[in-house]
Amino acid sequence: MERELWKIVSDIITAVDHGFLIGRYEHSVGRVVRVYLWAALNDRPTYWACRRENWRGVRPPASLPDQSRMSRRLRQKDTQEFLAEVFRRLDRPEHLDLLKIIDGKPLPISRHSEDPDATFGRGAGGLNKGYKLHAIYGQSGRLLAWQVHPMNVDERKVGAELVKELTGDGYLLADSNYDSNTLYTASHEYGQQLVAARRFGSGRRLGHRSHAPQRLRGIALLEGPSDFGRALYKQRRHIETRFGNLCSFGGGLTCLPPWVRTLQRVRLFVAAKIIIRAARNRLIQPRAA
Repeated sequence: MERELWKIVSDIITAVDHGFLIGRYEHSVGRVVRVYLWAALNDRPTYWACRRENWRGVRPPASLPDQSRMSRRLRQKDTQEFLAEVFRRLDRPEHLDLLKIIDGKPLPISRHSEDPDATFGRGAGGLNKGYKLHAIYGQSGRLLAWQVHPMNVDERKVGAELVKELTGDGYLLADSNYDSNTLYTASHEYGQQLVAARRFGSGRRLGHRSHAPQRLRGIALLEGPSDFGRALYKQRRHIETRFGNLCSFGGGLTCLPPWVRTLQRVRLFVAAKIIIRAARNRLIQPRAA
């Protein structure tokens, strides 16, 4: 399956590269992305893919950049734009998702790491050091928006940025970490009714402070007499399945390996794994049909 998966990724890279601004480079942006994704697919450091003998079973590029050149080029904006376009072509929507779910996936590293960008924050089962993937998935299973930040960045603030990328009206389900008037208002501005469990438990008085109308509606959906909101909110658990699908295969986002440190590298690595997951979806969907 690895070769079939790589063929899908490789074909998309070639298609994007044909229409991409090349610039004055010895190695095109597409070649840099190809080398990086080959390393990520095989869970190897970037320098591993810079060696021709490590491209067994597939055709390597005509020439390979060295490690130092890869490090410089991967930091450039055009490389990041190329990766984003590869993902867009792999994950074209068939329809708009009415229901969306937002959550964070911790990406912990060793507590003793000297990574200057990693911070302590709420992770799985307690306090962790590292980063967090913040993501919004649609009911179809598509990844609609995502960002990576250090572990201690407030999920509500990130959520207010992610909702800007959503299209079409609908409901946005979240756990109590996202319960804030600011996020309810921001979600409404982009066509989404946030539905989040109350941060300090249901049934409590709201006090004398003012609250966004959208927050009051969200509370009414979960705590009012109608079962619609509560039935809707049960769909939130599917976000765990989406994160599981991102991790549970060879080449998936199982953890941050020792060579992926600092925020810029972590973001690139996560982008590569998201692309590989999208390619795998395209590979297995015809079989499941």
